[in-house]
Amino acid sequence: MMDFGPAAIVGLCIGFLWGTGCSLAILYSIYLGGYRKAVEDSLDVGKSKRWRQTLKKIEERRARAEAAGK
Repeated sequence: MMDFGPAAIVGLCIGFLWGTGCSLAILYSIYLGGYRKAVEDSLDVGKSKRWRQTLKKIEERRARAEAAGK
């Protein structure tokens, strides 16, 4: 291990941390882009067919859960 050198170990650790940090930053920016688009779509006046179908499923699931809880 000592033949490898402490500078190489430090460089490897910094490189790993740098790469991980960059990957997380990219994933976060992709997440934020999708979140912004979702908020923008939710504020749209004309809702899509898929949105209406999903809302109907959610309402049915809530009604079943409420009926089962009583």
